[in-house]
Amino acid sequence: MVAHFELQPAESELQDLAEQYWLEACNKERQLETDAFEAGAAIRNEDYSLINLEAIVRWKSERLVPYLIGNSSARIRRALEVAASPESSTHEAINALLELRGVDISIASAILATIYPERYIELDFKDLEALGQARQDIRFYEEYLTFCRRLADRGIVKPQSELPGPTPLRALDRALSQWSRNRAM
Repeated sequence: MVAHFELQPAESELQDLAEQYWLEACNKERQLETDAFEAGAAIRNEDYSLINLEAIVRWKSERLVPYLIGNSSARIRRALEVAASPESSTHEAINALLELRGVDISIASAILATIYPERYIELDFKDLEALGQARQDIRFYEEYLTFCRRLADRGIVKPQSELPGPTPLRALDRALSQWSRNRAM
């Protein structure tokens, strides 16, 4: 079964929503995101340490950090090597990360988004709401990623060059999250 995505906010709203997301984020949220993307860059540069992985997981879910630290250094290194390899498919990268304690599909996608923000977007329930969806598995993530890449490739959201993860995909992620936040108010 192929997922059907229907963008809920107007395309013309996406850039403003991406800007609003960052403006309304508290200092702690901003710092966690900055630290996560710095850690992703370090992983991309072959620093496969727990401290980098922990910074990313902390950004998405503080409660998962105790589970994460239960993984051995060797296990973390193996998973991050596969995830950071430019030759790994999305499926291979996600599967490698799912081998780690404390990592689910949402966290795995966030790890990939920080390592390669130009290639990946995180899978988040708020973003899915903005696309009329709620299912989360690897195949779904691959379909979601393809849909989001198509949107980003159309240039309707520009990179926010002064922010962490300065890519159209990250700006789109902020826009979708902000649309969901605005709707919840």
